[in-house]
Amino acid sequence: MEPVALVEHAPFAELKPPFTPMEAQTEASRCLDCGGPYAPAPCSVACPSGIDVPGFIKALRRGESQRAGQIVFSANPLAGTCARVCPTPVLCEGACVLSHVGQRPVAIGRLQRTAADAVANRAAFTAPAGGGGRVAVVGAGPSGLVCASELARLGHQVTIYDENPAPGGLIRYAIAPYRQRVAPLEDEIEPLRQAGVAFRFNTRLTGRSAFLALEAECDAIFLGIGLGADVNPELPGQNLFGVWQALPFIRALKDGHPPLVGRSTVVIGGGNTALDAAREALRLGSDQVTVIYRRDRRSMPAYPYEVSEAEAEGVRFHWLAAPVRFVGDAWLERVECQYQELATGADGRVRPQPVPGALFSIAAENAILAIGQTARAQFTEWVPGLRFEQGRLAVDDNTGQTDNPRYFAAGDAVGGVSVVQAVQSAKRAAQAIHRYLAGED
Repeated sequence: MEPVALVEHAPFAELKPPFTPMEAQTEASRCLDCGGPYAPAPCSVACPSGIDVPGFIKALRRGESQRAGQIVFSANPLAGTCARVCPTPVLCEGACVLSHVGQRPVAIGRLQRTAADAVANRAAFTAPAGGGGRVAVVGAGPSGLVCASELARLGHQVTIYDENPAPGGLIRYAIAPYRQRVAPLEDEIEPLRQAGVAFRFNTRLTGRSAFLALEAECDAIFLGIGLGADVNPELPGQNLFGVWQALPFIRALKDGHPPLVGRSTVVIGGGNTALDAAREALRLGSDQVTVIYRRDRRSMPAYPYEVSEAEAEGVRFHWLAAPVRFVGDAWLERVECQYQELATGADGRVRPQPVPGALFSIAAENAILAIGQTARAQFTEWVPGLRFEQGRLAVDDNTGQTDNPRYFAAGDAVGGVSVVQAVQSAKRAAQAIHRYLAGED
């Protein structure tokens, strides 16, 4: 893992800044170029999108940045985005051989950014003329864009529908800007436009009739619908000024309208979104940012390295605590919490339980609720055969096909916690749709 850089607390200072050409060649020279015909390099195996990591790094070492870019985009249409937002310490960099011999792993993420940024036409391709099926892609997030790209390459006619005014889904609206603002998303989408993929923005598909109409026009439908709104705990005082849900908070940042924060901010939640909100609150000017999580540190769903980086930047953590109400007169003044303890239930699962009477308060001018997102369960009412299991749309793991054979899905709706995992599952679903349209089992 690269040492944590204590960046200036500016809302849009990038967490993984680009290398200069000289820095890129120097870093690329550290790669051992491991792997071979009988055993692929561990970093490539760890990359969900299957990028030839030693291959593009070797090209950078030789000064062949265009070739390096072609390599990364041939495997991942969102290679530039993934270079910025991937959890590389638990993927490619975590698998780097150097990290197992006491050395810093190669900075693969930043090298991939160098390679991707060097290619002017990104993943440009020419779609085969004529033939193919008609596929509707619902959702222009990472999984929808990648599925559309793969299907267009295979010669299918693809139309993407999205309720937002612009493409990108969580990349554009929900990934904190210190990771990625918008670029290079537009450049990565342009090849789809050039290949004939049609976009229908500001189009919200709701109700059975909308999907019946879609089924009449298309041979297959891909659902890249992601997750829904933030979970609403409906706590007393939640409507006070200064109390935010995580997604609107981050979207305001992405839209260029950063919220005004006070000197103290409390973030409720234990996932990666909670940490993003906390670290952005620091960058917006909060002197004291505290994350409250109802379980212990080991139980946090956030990546451990993210927790360590947040601590290094000054974020405080309060384990085994949960908010019970927000207190203030119009504006938030403090968050009242209750201590929790972990107890094993009759089903053997460990759950937090409130400790009776163990209350405490934290002074706060802002609070951000980041306790998860709801599933889009309404789709089961609109599309026969869809079902959800534990909040995720049920699909075949190998194909992404739902119980309704015309419908496929990938991305956050079916599980996964990163953009690159959405890329992987969307590529798999696109290949399955291609086989389905060819009449294969």
